[in-house]
Amino acid sequence: MRIALGVTGGVAAYKAAELVRRLQQENFDVEVVMTRGAEQFVRPLTFAALTGHKVITGMFGETSGEPANVESAIEHIAVAQRIDLLLVAPATADVLAKLAAGIADDFLTTLYLATKAPVVVAPAMNVNMWEHAATRENVARLQARGAHVVEPEEGYLACGMTGAGRLASVDSILQTVREALKVRRDLAGETVLVTAGPTCEDIDPVRYLTNRSSGRMGYAVAEAAHERGASVILVTGPTALEIPPGVECVRARSAEDMSRAVGQHLDRATIVVMAAAVADYRPTQKHPQKVKRGAPSLALELEMTPDILSEIGARKDGRIVVGFAAETERLAEHARRKLSAKPVDLIVANDVTQRDAGFDVDTNVVTLLSRDGREKALPRMTKREVAEHIFDEVLRLKTTGKKAHGRAKAGQA
Repeated sequence: MRIALGVTGGVAAYKAAELVRRLQQENFDVEVVMTRGAEQFVRPLTFAALTGHKVITGMFGETSGEPANVESAIEHIAVAQRIDLLLVAPATADVLAKLAAGIADDFLTTLYLATKAPVVVAPAMNVNMWEHAATRENVARLQARGAHVVEPEEGYLACGMTGAGRLASVDSILQTVREALKVRRDLAGETVLVTAGPTCEDIDPVRYLTNRSSGRMGYAVAEAAHERGASVILVTGPTALEIPPGVECVRARSAEDMSRAVGQHLDRATIVVMAAAVADYRPTQKHPQKVKRGAPSLALELEMTPDILSEIGARKDGRIVVGFAAETERLAEHARRKLSAKPVDLIVANDVTQRDAGFDVDTNVVTLLSRDGREKALPRMTKREVAEHIFDEVLRLKTTGKKAHGRAKAGQA
């Protein structure tokens, strides 16, 4: 998700740097818009270095006296369309008045009018300015339009006075941002171990056996778990994907590598999601040198790779375990058989022959089969959306499991 952070001209502008860092830790992509007043307190270069994006400081480019080009003249529209939320922190009394009145005399105030994204404002100012009737009316007007206002805290102010007006804590601002975006933190306190991608089973130093998995599903699961508050360990086979921010990564090449990595980190996990497409077979021996072309045919002897799901079962110890079943025929039958045979609580089954589902695409069509007999078929959706449904079902299973345990204890008593 992308957030536009509007920084205005108050002493609290320096706190926006910490706010950027915390937003990034929660996997938000942040771009900063600064008013001319804000530049008197913080250099744009600070935010450019932190965000990796250019900082917007003017409506028609940063160089005065030169004609505007088409790109800079409509940039506020482009930004308005691509952001998921506009956050103004700190918001001065002047900017609050402009937003409330619909005045658009710089990039930030014009962006406010142009975007349909949720708006969060965090005021910071002198206590008398905050308590002035005009400011209170402006805040009420913004709230009536749906803006989320993070009211300032009481304390010692830069002007030497004491009272309400100090910028709210970063934690308070982040909580309001989450609420405005409907971002859940219901996995806080959980540690989710996710496997992703293919494994590669070497034939010789040049060739190997693998499959078509891109890793996108597993990476989407890891990203969703992190954004919902979990600590995440991603054990990934070889992929071309970037590791989601805030996620601990362990790389594995073969099924043996992945088995070892899962075993080493399993004790830390409370939830395990096995989204990797682990090779079922590997060559019985790896040729030390490249096998040369010559014979009209070549036979490979294969053996089974470690069954990582069964290994997890031996150490399940109350964890919720999610498995995947990528099938090309009789989807429900094979998925139910796997659910019965493996120590899993939930199977995510998909027919990889379907259009826009399975490998190398951003969408999927899956059915969730739970050990308690529930089956839920999902329509075509992005893999990130599938990941959200998986964790919704995981939390349901955790809740029903706790209730069943509580009833059992009550019966024993």
